[in-house]
Amino acid sequence: MKNLRIGVSLFLMVSLLLGACSGEENTSEVKNEQTKQTEKVVIENEGFVIEYEEPPERAISLNQHVTEIMLALGLEDSMVGTAFLDNEIYEPLQEAYDQVPVLAEKYPSLEQVISVEADFLYGGWESAFNEKNIATREELKKLGINSYLQSSSVKVAPTLEDVYSDIRNIAKIFRVEDRGEELIDQISQDIKGITAHLPEVTEPLDVLVFDSGQTDVFTATQNFMNTLVTMAGGSNVFGDVKGNWATVSKEDAVERQPEVIVVIDYGSTTAEQKIEFLKKDPALSQTPAVQNERFVILPLSAASEGVRAAEAIEILAKGFYPDAF
Repeated sequence: MKNLRIGVSLFLMVSLLLGACSGEENTSEVKNEQTKQTEKVVIENEGFVIEYEEPPERAISLNQHVTEIMLALGLEDSMVGTAFLDNEIYEPLQEAYDQVPVLAEKYPSLEQVISVEADFLYGGWESAFNEKNIATREELKKLGINSYLQSSSVKVAPTLEDVYSDIRNIAKIFRVEDRGEELIDQISQDIKGITAHLPEVTEPLDVLVFDSGQTDVFTATQNFMNTLVTMAGGSNVFGDVKGNWATVSKEDAVERQPEVIVVIDYGSTTAEQKIEFLKKDPALSQTPAVQNERFVILPLSAASEGVRAAEAIEILAKGFYPDAF
């Protein structure tokens, strides 16, 4: 009986110690989270060094691919506005998108930005930050409005890692680093699942990216589209041209004999109208891609440096190698 009492006493003592340790761990987690929310975050971004004492609370996203990054990180409650859709919003993010006010069809005015008391602007393209569209980043800073420009969207020859770096920066600014890593991991896993279906390619298909153009061709050179085409088993016929975009002659496009044409879908001219133009054009209609009617339609929002890389690669891969899927 005495031994039993000793055993019970020991059991209760251990239980109390474990409970205390558990309580200390929970308290520690809360303290760590509170520290994370209050510690200063310093971000270097395209020539700007910005210090964040606390997460922005009244953010505006200015282009679709960065809007989708914010929504994928679950930041809709920290947004007071969004703008400039190229296509329909990414379907999994529609519900979150519906919770954010749309300030303008394209870029909002500076007056609109000020009227909603924005404290942070997130631009996907350089055009978001100039005197013609809203204001320069220097002017915004003087007004107490921080800004971030998607580095992977202005960098020449961006990689997936560059896109991930932008996601990490936004996650860090808003103190949701764990969500950022989860999002990156999900994108990476989705891409691996898609590219696993690709056949072994010794000679990648020659691909022309057709953005627009009537007298000449506006095409992707070494931008993110080039990365996506390569990952999907293709070879961008203008991937050797420096820069992100270029205007090339129709004759040059025909000379490179693309086997597939990727038509970028956005704006008032539909992808179908662009394809009809390619079929009727005396020069471009002579390419193998047009003669064999090998077109792949890719939404600009998927082709941009955002959360839809896996979707873009899947669209391209299925268009390049339909028998593999």
